[in-house]
Amino acid sequence: MSIRARYERELSEIFDNLVAMCRHIETAIEKCMKALVERDSDIARQVFDEEKAIDRLERKIETDCLRLLMMEHPVASDFREVSAALKMITDLERIGDQARDIAEIALQFGDEAYIKELVHIPQMGEIVIQMIRDSVLAYINKDLELARYLDKADNKVDEIFVIVMNDLTELIRKEPANAEQAIKFMMINKYLERIGDHAVNIGEWVEYAITGEHKHSKAEQDEK
Repeated sequence: MSIRARYERELSEIFDNLVAMCRHIETAIEKCMKALVERDSDIARQVFDEEKAIDRLERKIETDCLRLLMMEHPVASDFREVSAALKMITDLERIGDQARDIAEIALQFGDEAYIKELVHIPQMGEIVIQMIRDSVLAYINKDLELARYLDKADNKVDEIFVIVMNDLTELIRKEPANAEQAIKFMMINKYLERIGDHAVNIGEWVEYAITGEHKHSKAEQDEK
C-alpha cells in the first residue's frame, strides 16, 4: 500500500472516531439537560460514563494524528488537516468536561423547587448540540461556509446567556434567599456559553485546515 493510500485510510478512521466523539458529546449534553429538567439523578450519572468515553476517544484520535504526522513528507494541506484535528479534540474534550460539570450541579439541586422555569437553559443546550454537530461535519466535508456560520449561531447562545443572567440577578435582588440556587444556574449558564465558544473554536480550526489561516480562539480570549 502506498503512503498516500495509507494516509487516506488512517485519516478516514480519524473522521469516524471524531464522529463517534461528537455523538458521545451530543448525548452527554442531552442527558445533562434532561437530568436537570426532569430531576433525574440516574440520567445525570450517565453523563459521567459519556465523559469517560469522550476521553478515551480523545486519546485514540491524538495517537492516530501523531502517527499520521510522522509519515514521510506530509504536504502542507495534510499537515493542516491533521493539526486541526489535534486542536479540535482538545475543544471537544473540554465540552465533555463541561457537560459533566452541569450533570454534577444537576445532582446538587436534590428535590428543592426551582426558582426559575427552565426554558432558556434547555434552549441553549439544543443550540450548542447543533453547533457541535455542525463543527465536526464542517471539518469532515471541508465546508468553509458551515464553519464560518458557527460564529453566527453562537451569537444566539450569547443572547440567551445575557437573558438568563439578567433574570437570575433580578431574582436575587427580589429575594436574597434565591442566591444559592441562582448561582448554580449561573454556573450552568456559563458552562453552556463556553460550550458554544468551543464549537466556534472548532469552526476556526476547520477554516485553518482549509485555508491555512487561523484566528485566536474565543475560549482562549475569555480565559485571559
